[in-house]
Amino acid sequence: MGKKKNLLSIGLSVGLVSTMFAPSSTFAAADTNMNKETGTPSFVSGKLTKASSQNPNEVLFDYLNDQKSMYKFSGSSAQDAFQIISKEKDDLGFTVFRLQQLHEGTPVYGSTQTAHVDESGVLTAVSGTVIPDLGSKKELKKATKFKKQDAIKKAEKDLGFSPSYEQKPESNLVVYADGESPTYAYHVTLNFLSPEPGNWQYIIDATSGEVLTSFNALHEAKKEGVGKPGGGGAITGTIQTASGTGVLGDQKTFNTLLSSSTYYLKDTTRGGGIFTYDAANRTKLPGSLWTDADNAFNASYDAAAVDAHYYAGATYDYYKDVFNRDSYDGNGAPLESTVHYGRNYNNAFWNGSQMVYGDGDGSTFVSLSGGEDVVAHELTHAVTDTTADLIYQNESGALNESMSDVFGTLVEYHDNNNPDWLIGEDIYTPGTSGDALRSMSDPSQFGDPDHYSVRYTGTQDNGGVHINSGIMNKAAYLLSEGGTFYGVSVSGIGKDKLGAIYYRTLTQYLTASSNFSQMRAAAVQAATDLYGSSSSEVQSVKQAFNAVGVQ
Repeated sequence: MGKKKNLLSIGLSVGLVSTMFAPSSTFAAADTNMNKETGTPSFVSGKLTKASSQNPNEVLFDYLNDQKSMYKFSGSSAQDAFQIISKEKDDLGFTVFRLQQLHEGTPVYGSTQTAHVDESGVLTAVSGTVIPDLGSKKELKKATKFKKQDAIKKAEKDLGFSPSYEQKPESNLVVYADGESPTYAYHVTLNFLSPEPGNWQYIIDATSGEVLTSFNALHEAKKEGVGKPGGGGAITGTIQTASGTGVLGDQKTFNTLLSSSTYYLKDTTRGGGIFTYDAANRTKLPGSLWTDADNAFNASYDAAAVDAHYYAGATYDYYKDVFNRDSYDGNGAPLESTVHYGRNYNNAFWNGSQMVYGDGDGSTFVSLSGGEDVVAHELTHAVTDTTADLIYQNESGALNESMSDVFGTLVEYHDNNNPDWLIGEDIYTPGTSGDALRSMSDPSQFGDPDHYSVRYTGTQDNGGVHINSGIMNKAAYLLSEGGTFYGVSVSGIGKDKLGAIYYRTLTQYLTASSNFSQMRAAAVQAATDLYGSSSSEVQSVKQAFNAVGVQ
């Protein structure tokens, strides 16, 4: 493999700068987080414009055009430099935008932004680092010699084996900027299940063919990739209430579908439906829609399916009841799960369209669907994929993991299922009492850092996505429960307010390359939106991040 570059170097040097500015078009001074490396803002908040009756699009683009010297984007106007990916109105009356930076029509990898315009037409926040001065970069004047298919072949060669694809490899031209020399490149995605599941992301220089960076976004016990969506949608019948025994021997009730004297693990009462499949120890997805003759799922082979089905429903209910979110995409996407994947498979993963659970080997893991926080963790990865889309590497990847841990825990509390601040404790090392994958209350218990001063800075674990999630997990725990850490006292605000602030942070303020500093700014802004700038909740957010050394 060629010399690799840091995929998220644009996100690692962002610190809070107490910059107050009031350009001619702004109504009030703004608080600004500056990216020290790019010299452009990563988060700006305040009353950025005067009240206006203009369309929110015009408010946003007028501001960006007026602030071109600060954001340093290429192109003649903001309309050329940014594409609106989504626009929606939230419950507080804000018009929320998601943007993609462009250079001469080509997406800039990892450079996404959000913006908020309130009901009075005031722009209140712009989040996300913009890669500056691309129009002046000589590297982007060079012709692209490689083609899309050439980039795929290069990635396959670097992979070192011939996978059996579940979906055709993708290759898309992007501008890739590592902070020094931006270049045209291909973002190649290789998704497969065999010889082992993988979701490899490659950045291939479009001129030289060099592998600039690569990482596997499928990760142990919490993996992601892309597979084929399941079937089962054509089966019709009547909803029934079933009972069954879960992996840990507990009894559960859940919905099934009765059709022609057969009961299916299909629940049509939630969004686009909840479907549970049996892989029968093979590795082909989705497998067969689970059936039963008497609607009593008490056989030992049923246990993994019972939990996958029930916990998918419980996760759906949490997001719907608390945030009025209809499934992971907000649009009622079906929740599909496959259990008994492979043999003794110590893993579970979200593959872009469904959940997949192994049975474990009985010593490292039992059936992974038996952990409610694991199921909710995985489905929160899907929420992240359809909102902030945090790149699964370095600090943005650690935020991705931490958000899944936070909401996995909150789902467990919402369902009142022996809740705690441990992750995976129900399915990990069954022979070891008190063991878990991670602890949010005390990350150091299982060897993870709990303060930014002791963060992992190596290249393993995609730059520490699981390891450094401990820092953010500790901040979330302190925000909810309170406590004193590193001499900083935090007043806890409770789990409900933690969930409200973090959900708004994830779905409205975080961007693809967000780092811990931007997470702090985003959480402060989310708390400000919900509770007011002078609220005790905002103060607690600031103190929680102070306690873990994130400024």
